[in-house]
Amino acid sequence: MKKMRREIFAVSAVAVLMMTAACGSSDNYGGKAPAVQPVGDSKQAGTGGDIYGGGAGGGAVPAGQLGKTGPAGQMKVSDIQGLGAAVTDSEGFTLYRFDKDTPKPPKSNCEGDCAATWPAVSAEGASVSAGIDAALLGSVERSDGTKQLTVAGWPVYRYAKDAKAGDALGEGVGGTWHALGPGGKPAGKGGAAEGGEKEEKKEEEKPAAEAKASGLTAVQNPELGTLVEDAEGKTLYRFDKDSAWPMKIGCVDACTDTWKPAKPVDKANVSGIAPELIGKVKRPDGSEQLTIDCWPVYTFTGDKEPGDTTGHNNKGLWFAITDKGKKAKVVN
Repeated sequence: MKKMRREIFAVSAVAVLMMTAACGSSDNYGGKAPAVQPVGDSKQAGTGGDIYGGGAGGGAVPAGQLGKTGPAGQMKVSDIQGLGAAVTDSEGFTLYRFDKDTPKPPKSNCEGDCAATWPAVSAEGASVSAGIDAALLGSVERSDGTKQLTVAGWPVYRYAKDAKAGDALGEGVGGTWHALGPGGKPAGKGGAAEGGEKEEKKEEEKPAAEAKASGLTAVQNPELGTLVEDAEGKTLYRFDKDSAWPMKIGCVDACTDTWKPAKPVDKANVSGIAPELIGKVKRPDGSEQLTIDCWPVYTFTGDKEPGDTTGHNNKGLWFAITDKGKKAKVVN
């Protein structure tokens, strides 16, 4: 019996060692491993499990300290120190918007763990006071069927770590969360509704440096689940003719005219994806490519707008990649 136990243990140990080494142990390049390496350091926005940005303090939000939830009541314009005019709820708690959402049509991309840190504000019974145009109020249906308040089309949230009225700890978290201005824009960026659609489009155009800093983001696709987008909102894909264990690359030469290898990112610039899944691999031409759970990832030239997934299930070989590095499901 002891001998059998030793044999079982030995087999298990070998299996663990093979799994650990597999990610970077390919002989695809003349016996030289592509050496998947961590990108940058191991820090991420916030700390601990707060994958959507921790703000002050970092870490997971303790139970019982999840901030105020429920309807906004009569919203008002408050003067937030360092920001200026921002929208607060009837009890003075700061309200927020998320840059990864869309206002036309209204859509929330904050679900799951994100929604625990950024509770959606119910549309029920919302009203306004001086300084906010009632015509800007609306609602959007979330994936769970509830109605979320919108202002100028932008879904509205609270931040779980705001402990008292007037707190604005969520401002700037992840570079994508902002206190809500009276006109739907981020507070401090022209909160009043001016200039119509043209002005709104200008506000949504991010400087190149800011877009680059965004890195990767996990977003909810209503049909495919949680997908990964790059800083420009392009869906990332994996290829069945590649291999993660051992790592091999099957998309070379003319293939890369259509499927562009994604560039590596710093682990600190990922939102909604476990940092330990982020790596990089050296391609045959010597360039470096982003990997997620050891799978090389690509963008598709056929995707024209942010959030497009036209490359999914292409020829039964290309699939949008999930936040876990898996293939997104195929919808008939």
